[in-house]
Amino acid sequence: MRKKKQPIKYTEGKIFSSLANLAWPIILANILQTAYQLIDTFWLGRLGANAVAAVSISFPILFLILSLGAGLTLAGTVIVSQYKGAENQDQVNYSSSQTVFVIFFISVLLAIVGYFSSKPLMKLIGAGPEILSDSVSYFQVSSFGFIFLFMFYVFQSLMRGIGNVLLPMYIVLATVFLNLILDPLFIFGLGPIPGFGVAGAAVASVITQGLSALTGLVILFRGNKGIKINFSRMKFDFPWTRKMFKIGIPSSIEMSTRAAGMTVMVMLVTSFGSEVVAAYGIGSRILSLIVVPALGFAMATTTLVGQNIGAGKIKRAERIGNLSTKIAFFGLTAVGLLLFAFAEPITAFFVPNDPSVIRDGSLFIKIMAPSFGVLGVQQVLNGVFNGAGFTKASLLISVFALWIIRFPTAFVLSNNTDLSFEGIWWAFPISNLIAAIVAFAYYKMGYWKLRTIRYRHRQL
Repeated sequence: MRKKKQPIKYTEGKIFSSLANLAWPIILANILQTAYQLIDTFWLGRLGANAVAAVSISFPILFLILSLGAGLTLAGTVIVSQYKGAENQDQVNYSSSQTVFVIFFISVLLAIVGYFSSKPLMKLIGAGPEILSDSVSYFQVSSFGFIFLFMFYVFQSLMRGIGNVLLPMYIVLATVFLNLILDPLFIFGLGPIPGFGVAGAAVASVITQGLSALTGLVILFRGNKGIKINFSRMKFDFPWTRKMFKIGIPSSIEMSTRAAGMTVMVMLVTSFGSEVVAAYGIGSRILSLIVVPALGFAMATTTLVGQNIGAGKIKRAERIGNLSTKIAFFGLTAVGLLLFAFAEPITAFFVPNDPSVIRDGSLFIKIMAPSFGVLGVQQVLNGVFNGAGFTKASLLISVFALWIIRFPTAFVLSNNTDLSFEGIWWAFPISNLIAAIVAFAYYKMGYWKLRTIRYRHRQL
């Protein structure tokens, strides 16, 4: 008889192995999820520039709404990881049931609000008459998908909390391939299936999101993958819900302010002309490729720290933070130096026939790339604070980096010095370095440990 494989226990053994086992599936799942937008853009581009613009203009609003769901589901990761570490399976199941219940109601509410407010929202963010109809129809169909998307976010977060990160990755991989087939089918139509144009991309996404959500919920209800949810435990528990919001809302605000900060930086860049905008766009793509592994590693750190705090192993949680910080710093610094060395050919890959954009874009990469290590340090330490349930620290550090340092520095250097638009480039490494120093100093002060110890004493 085949022996059943024992699950990995993340509260003991080698820390590096635990980090590696958790991090790579999360990073790959994050990369795969970004493929959704790339696939949509590819097929919509065959309809013309207006089709791409109609979807692009709705993205900031969609991102802000999804930030709320992602932030609240992070609370599920933190709570479940701590109960998993404490080996309290009953509370793992109860907290998971409550998370699904609360997020479901929030997603239904957001879906209704999104559908009926789509037209005024699209007008508010500047959709012109040539793209208004398409942007509204895309946003309305996407609103139906909020319920499915949030449910899969819940599944993904709960699985991450117990350390099962491979299963969500496989589901994301399957849905990305399915989306690749469904996109052209619903955009252009085939046989009896009519073409929905721009809205077809949203229809394809909603179908794949629905299948992934259904798969995740079936797994959770069956209970053979480490978590079992139950309808009988899905009723309003206001103290538990308050706890969830206390952990999740700061994370939601953090993600929302990050989105708003990106929008404001774009507004500043556009004042310097289209060539500078193109150079900034290339640099931003490179930055997003670095942020994906940094965030994935931070999520792995959140799970590990949460489980070890739940097990009462505060010293081990600190060792996890120390090792994660070193890996993020040295690993992303090495990547940054490689990007520095190959900045020109990387930029030329995107815009092969525009020397000025190649010059400005490669300069942006060269100025920003050496600071990727400290960017990784900030993200990983945010993961430590989140794992300890201290999400307010992550929020304050992110707001400080974007709104107190990056944007004011970019504005002053670009408008009041001879650097001109290059001042915007310099704002990135300056804000990355200062934010990392602040996060590291706060981490070393140890308040996150003292806060955790006090909380555990209150629970006993």
